Amino acid sequence: MFILPEERKNEILNELKRTGKVKVPDLAKKFNISEETIRRDLTILEEKGALKKVYGGAIATSFKSGEPPFSQRTTVNQAEKIKIGKKAAELISDGDVIVIDVGTTTVEFAHFIQNRKNITILTNSIPVSTVLTESLNQNKFTGEILLLGGQIDPKQLSVSGRLTEQLLNQFNIDKAFISAGGVSIQNGVSNYHLNETLVSRIMVEVSKQIILLTDHSKFGVDTFCKVCPLEKVDMIVSDQPFPESWKNVLELNETKWIEA
Repeated sequence: MFILPEERKNEILNELKRTGKVKVPDLAKKFNISEETIRRDLTILEEKGALKKVYGGAIATSFKSGEPPFSQRTTVNQAEKIKIGKKAAELISDGDVIVIDVGTTTVEFAHFIQNRKNITILTNSIPVSTVLTESLNQNKFTGEILLLGGQIDPKQLSVSGRLTEQLLNQFNIDKAFISAGGVSIQNGVSNYHLNETLVSRIMVEVSKQIILLTDHSKFGVDTFCKVCPLEKVDMIVSDQPFPESWKNVLELNETKWIEA
C-alpha cells in the first residue's frame, strides 16, 4: 500500500513515541522502501528537531535530557540485549568478584550468570539483585550477592548516593559490567542520571577490568553525564560488528570488541 512521505514521517514519529528509538532496517522493511530513503526522512526530521539521529537509526529528542522509567525500557531492543547478556556472561570465571551497574541490558546479563562457583556479585540495581537471588536459590551458581545500600530511585529501580559510593570504595573488584545511555568517540561512555553515573564512575575506578554492555542504538549518542572515556574500557560487548567509522580511533586500540 502506497503511503505519502509526510504520512511515513508521522508514522516514524509515532513509533518513536511508543519505543523511544527506531532502526533504519526495520523502517525500510515496514514501509517497503530503501534504507537510503529512510535515512533522508530521519535527516529531515532531525533538522526539524523532531528526533536525534544515531548509528543505525534515531532516538526521540525527549530522551536527550532524560530517559523513560525502567519498566518502559525493558522491551526496547530486548532481543539484542538478550544476545549481549548471554555473551557477556561467558566472561565470568569461578571465584570472580564482579560489580554490575543499572540498566535493562545488565538485567538480561544477570539471567545468564550460571554454572560458576564461588563468585561474589555487587550491584546497585534492584532488578539485577532480584534475578540473581532467584538464580542463587535455584543453585544456578554459587557465591554471594551484595546489594549496595543508599537512596532508592523508584522509577529507575536503582540505588545511589554518597553511601553507595563509600561502600564501593571498600572493595577490590575483578570485573565491572557497566551499561550506557550513550557511547561516542568524543565523550566516551555516558548516562542520563547524575547519581547513577557517580556510582558507575566508582565502579570503573575500583575494578581491574571494565566491560561495557551496549547495543548499537547507543553508538554516537551523548547523554547528560560522562562515566568514563573509551580508553578506560577493556572490552565492549555489542550486538553488531565494530563500526567502520571507529576503525581509525586510537583510543580504541587496546579495547577488545566482542560481537554477540
